[in-house]
Amino acid sequence: MYLGLDVGTSSVKAVLLDADDHIVAVASEGLTVSRPHPNWSEQNAGDWWTATLAAVDELALSHPDAVAAITGIGLSGHMHGATLLDKDGAVLRPCILWNDGRSGDECRELEAKFPALHQVTGNLAFPGFTAPKLMWVAKHEPEIFAKVAKVLLPKAYVRYRLTGEFAEDMSDASGTLWLDPAKRDWSDAALAATGLTRDQMPRLVEGSEPSGMLSAELTARWGLKQPAVVAGGAGDNAATAVGLGAIAPGDSFLSLGTSGVLWVTTDRFAPNPASAVHAFAHCVPATWHQMGVMLAAAASLAWWAQVTGMSEQDLMAELGETPQGASKVLFLPYLSGERTPANDPSLRGVFAGLSAGSSRADLTRAVLEGVAHAVRDNRDALAVAGTTVKEIDLVGGGSRSRLWAQIIADMLEIPVHRVEEGTVGAALGAARLGRLAATGEAPAAVCHRARRLETFIPDAARAASFSESHAVWRRLSPFAKEISQ
Repeated sequence: MYLGLDVGTSSVKAVLLDADDHIVAVASEGLTVSRPHPNWSEQNAGDWWTATLAAVDELALSHPDAVAAITGIGLSGHMHGATLLDKDGAVLRPCILWNDGRSGDECRELEAKFPALHQVTGNLAFPGFTAPKLMWVAKHEPEIFAKVAKVLLPKAYVRYRLTGEFAEDMSDASGTLWLDPAKRDWSDAALAATGLTRDQMPRLVEGSEPSGMLSAELTARWGLKQPAVVAGGAGDNAATAVGLGAIAPGDSFLSLGTSGVLWVTTDRFAPNPASAVHAFAHCVPATWHQMGVMLAAAASLAWWAQVTGMSEQDLMAELGETPQGASKVLFLPYLSGERTPANDPSLRGVFAGLSAGSSRADLTRAVLEGVAHAVRDNRDALAVAGTTVKEIDLVGGGSRSRLWAQIIADMLEIPVHRVEEGTVGAALGAARLGRLAATGEAPAAVCHRARRLETFIPDAARAASFSESHAVWRRLSPFAKEISQ
């Protein structure tokens, strides 16, 4: 039996997985985010631990025999969070989260101070990444920075409480701007640029390798027959990839969640920082990946539903499921800025092409198409980095719409597959990593591809209309930048 723990922003989820890769039970405990100032986003690390204990306690109570048989534990977590510990292992301040935007000035300072940043880390300095946050702490909270003995990402803090070990996997470490993903090692030069050393970092392990053993106290608390091995684990997107079986070069998926991620697994480190493509190490050995990131994917439809006062389901029902090709109304989904390819948190959304005859349904369709245009932008950015996306699996809340799936297929001119996806997300990948650490099996033997439910094939005529529309849509971006400023 294997346990997957996913430390999310909104909850900690615990999943029990049996030897046949079947989910036995799920438990979840909610979390809250603090926003003490505009553009800030923080959580208390202690809340992750309290929620973890509560979730596993629930499983131990409801499924005591299954929990007793756990031999491997895997971890997943939201990336980039700066959790600062002193020499005694005490947390120094609330964790600065992935969606915190306070360190924009520090990003510019880091790139000026360390010109080799893009070459070494393969990524631009984003306010969401960890390194600029430590520079902000050094500047604005020097008394705290002086006490920092360890910098941990969220799941690494939970690992510390589970095992007493300071360890991190390659995928999560890639999002700090301190890792050299090609070498799969900390960059001393990148650390020095932020006033830190590798002594303040956790040791690095592969996501499928052991990182420690569950403590005797917790082994007794949950009634395990023997201490379980705890795997290196993964950042949330890499754990999702493991859950979907995207571990071989060329495997790709599009996650249409609140934000959007276009993922491609690669057999080498292939950065393209000029187009804001994320190039990270994967959580399985000798494997990497590229990601294009959109900040408002399904969030765009949720916003439009709020504006109209209708449910998303009712808005989609107005459209039906018949694809029509490119709309005359265009939408830029930059409600929260954009990462790939613009790398501009100040960008804002735009409707264009409105007429007196434009209906609510026309604008709803424009929102769906606008997100698809942004996906095409991401696909093109990946192509510049040397990666051709030939087909994608579609996951996330947006994947439930057959119309949206067809629009994306027509926009990208490639097959799009809706796949079987449970509600556990990254926690399934974490549990699989726990199994790999416990058994030593090869990742390919465990990380099976998700079952495809339906395939959407691009229509040539609609694809041609979207190609013409995309050329116009792209010309709106400079306009959006101008009005945003």
